[in-house]
Amino acid sequence: MANSVERAVGIDIGGTGMKAGIVDLVNGELVSERVRIPTPEGAKPKDVLKTVKELLDLLGPDAKGLPVGICFPTIVKNGKTLSAANVSKKWIDFEADAFFEEGLGQPIHFVNDADAAGLAELRYGSAKEQPGLTILTTLGTGIGSAVLFNGELVPNAELGHLQWNGESIEKYAATSARERLDLSWSEWAGRLQEFYDHLEFLFSPDLILIGGGVSKNPEKFLPLIKTRAEIRIATHANNAGIIGAASLAL
Repeated sequence: MANSVERAVGIDIGGTGMKAGIVDLVNGELVSERVRIPTPEGAKPKDVLKTVKELLDLLGPDAKGLPVGICFPTIVKNGKTLSAANVSKKWIDFEADAFFEEGLGQPIHFVNDADAAGLAELRYGSAKEQPGLTILTTLGTGIGSAVLFNGELVPNAELGHLQWNGESIEKYAATSARERLDLSWSEWAGRLQEFYDHLEFLFSPDLILIGGGVSKNPEKFLPLIKTRAEIRIATHANNAGIIGAASLAL
């Protein structure tokens, strides 16, 4: 490798759970058990930092001294978080890099969660050497998105916040909407169909990838969705955020 770093820790902070693992940056694979702790109620910065420390402790001595990348469901620019969709409003205009570096006593890299998943797919997965426009969507508490064009990430694309019936489309079509409204898989797939029809109308992607927790059950909804572009589950599924966040060490 051109870079001497071969392993790093990736931490994926979600609206409901926080996950971490040690990643082999040569092959883009988890080389530790994936550890998970529920996201603290309200997801305030100080509580999230405390949980990050707990995750690092759970990973044990193998994680000591490794670079750390953290991904999070918010717009991230120059180390600062600029939005807060499913977390505390304290993250708006918050110096996240500096806060975590001070709290952990080491340099870290902070990135949007869907962008991290996009980086994992670009570097080690379905979008590697994929020409044209790829849109990765992560379906979970909300809908995250990564826009990938000819091998490059276009950061902070918030396609889950496209307006739909007067509010963000993620309120209508995220996995949480299926659970909240007790929708059948086919009813939910109908909502996803509207979301992907809208994406295709606006962007005409060449490939659509699906990540997030629901990507472990593709047989329940994916055959019910029809798109012009090829649509498939992301290679790294729900580990993509961890792998992509860790890859920022490169």
